[in-house]
Amino acid sequence: MQVPEIEKQIGINLYSTDTDGLGGQLRQEVEDFIVREITNREEGQEGKYLILELVKRDWDTHHLTRTLAKILQVSQKRISVAGTKDKRALTTQKISIFDIDAQEIEKIHLKDVELKVLGRSRKSVELGDLWGNNFRITIRNINHSSEETHKLLENTTKEILAQSGVPNFFGIQRFGSVRPVTHLVGKAIVEGDFEKAALLYIVEPFPDEPEDTRKARQFVKDTLDFKEGLKIYHLHLGHERAMMNHLIANPDDFAGAFLVLPKNLYRMFVHGYQSYIYNTVLCRRVEKGLPLNEAVEGDIVCFKNEHGLPDSSKTEKATAETVNAMNRLIKRNRAFVTAPLPGYSTEFASGIPGEIEQAVLDELKVPLQGFNIEKVPEMSSKGTRREILLQVEPKFEVAEDELNPGKSKAVLEFMLPKGSYATTVLREYMKVDPLQMS
Repeated sequence: MQVPEIEKQIGINLYSTDTDGLGGQLRQEVEDFIVREITNREEGQEGKYLILELVKRDWDTHHLTRTLAKILQVSQKRISVAGTKDKRALTTQKISIFDIDAQEIEKIHLKDVELKVLGRSRKSVELGDLWGNNFRITIRNINHSSEETHKLLENTTKEILAQSGVPNFFGIQRFGSVRPVTHLVGKAIVEGDFEKAALLYIVEPFPDEPEDTRKARQFVKDTLDFKEGLKIYHLHLGHERAMMNHLIANPDDFAGAFLVLPKNLYRMFVHGYQSYIYNTVLCRRVEKGLPLNEAVEGDIVCFKNEHGLPDSSKTEKATAETVNAMNRLIKRNRAFVTAPLPGYSTEFASGIPGEIEQAVLDELKVPLQGFNIEKVPEMSSKGTRREILLQVEPKFEVAEDELNPGKSKAVLEFMLPKGSYATTVLREYMKVDPLQMS
């Protein structure tokens, strides 16, 4: 089955299941996408950090932390989370706020936001606290009877379980759901062309954007008139506007224009480029018939950490002498086959996996030393490895769709480790354009 063109643009050109797709639609209602964070933290009553449970509905994580900081009159840097959660969803997670009294939380009265004080800690909530997320997701508007929907779900689930999961692709969110430009910007940065990178981000129009946004981008692309751009760009295009403001005051300082963005955003560009290369390598591996849940000679395998999660800092290359022992560990979920997120000092596989990796780097003309970015060192990346199999055991139920008479709905429940994407699982069931999953 052909994948949508927009997925090909982010390096994904296949499905790992051969079943027909459900079709359908995600997020018709906010409560159709429920996410609950899994963490190992236990809170006490002492420490500088106030720890809270945050339940939010239809809120962007960054927008919410900015809003909380304004209400509490503190720096946004004092608020930390273990992971960014979906906006159009009902999500539950822990957050920490540095040096604030629990009573201050009573000032916060925001629609669709609940905050519950859990305790205090000497340690802020950070990425390392996040093990994964539990998902309960409703797919609506399915053009099949309940019986047909159940059969399709059953067949796809069987295939997923038989291969122990799905390819651990980076989903469209990594690149921009409506405007998948992140990796293109990252590629230009790694190639040392900050002017091209900045203009790609600020002005490159995409067909699924609103018409007035496309027209505004096209005007500035044609004229490079940033002053006029500030007049016609919507206020919600705040990052592009900030970069244009910088370039008006500092013409030709295209590298500096990125530094006006939040650090987590400007680092995402290089990460997006790495993710595109990784997706491409992973597809090529599947096309060559190499397994995802079994190492072959030359593969680089990583091992689980104390939480049972893949740890890309602990790797070993499979040799003729060790590959059988590694595969025994892989079967027991103690080791995982990896593919590269390339950087300036990445370890690459050898043998057939290494040939695949090198062929992709050659075809995409990836300048590995370019990941050492002297103009903006914070963007630099040594590279790492990432497990190629997203282990998942979905459970499902089917019913008539009360919001869409004559249609059926499917409810899927599964747990995923941190850094993985629910849409990577859902795409195997739905087989639709990613915009129907956004």
